[in-house]
Amino acid sequence: MGKGKLQKFADMAHYPHVFEHPYAGPEGVPFAMRGKWDEGFFGNGRPLTLELGCGRGEYTVGLARRFPEQNFIGVDIKGARMWTGATEALQEGLKNVAFLRTRIEAIDQCFASGEVDELWLTFSDPQMKKATKRLTSTYFLERYRRFLKDGGRIHLKTDSNFMFTYTRLMLEHNALSVEAITDDLYHSPLANGVLTDIRTYYEQQWLDRGMTIKYICFRLPQTGTLSESDVDIPLDDYRSYGRSKRSSLQTSK
Repeated sequence: MGKGKLQKFADMAHYPHVFEHPYAGPEGVPFAMRGKWDEGFFGNGRPLTLELGCGRGEYTVGLARRFPEQNFIGVDIKGARMWTGATEALQEGLKNVAFLRTRIEAIDQCFASGEVDELWLTFSDPQMKKATKRLTSTYFLERYRRFLKDGGRIHLKTDSNFMFTYTRLMLEHNALSVEAITDDLYHSPLANGVLTDIRTYYEQQWLDRGMTIKYICFRLPQTGTLSESDVDIPLDDYRSYGRSKRSSLQTSK
């Protein structure tokens, strides 16, 4: 029988590579590790990549295995899910990976200016009801600017047509540099390496149901005013604002 949530939290309380920023704390209170991730944990001066909404940490751990010359931190509020990746990293002795439990809205409290090189957004909730909750909205892009290096890469993998279209229109509207884009990753020239070899739990769920995976890689400059596109986007009709409707989907044969 698998471990319960309380036992998982108890485990992680003793994991040296798992950190927590009190998500109920006052707005604007910096985390103790802010600006000190290399000095206080990694200690190797290597580039740092974050996975926001890391879930079970498949991408965080998968990237850490493939790129030992870089550092990776998985960020999520769901600690019980995070336990899976955190435990794998600990058992494998990976020294270039850490996990941070906090609200994504507080992410700029946890990292200092220029401390992060790249971001991965893997199967984020598209938040079709409210733009400011979307992880590629101006609300979040402005927060990323506070700690991402100038021109740092942001990778988005999503099953959501809504999220993909919203992000594409945002990039066009703000003339941001797009390095790669496809609305069907697994049937595109990009289908190799980390983009398809590493799969999250939700990604496999969508693939098993015959759904296409979308991908965008773009760069975020430090300068320039960002604004929302006012184009209406069709809502996804196959999923809820969470993920509860995935069980009603038919598996492809």
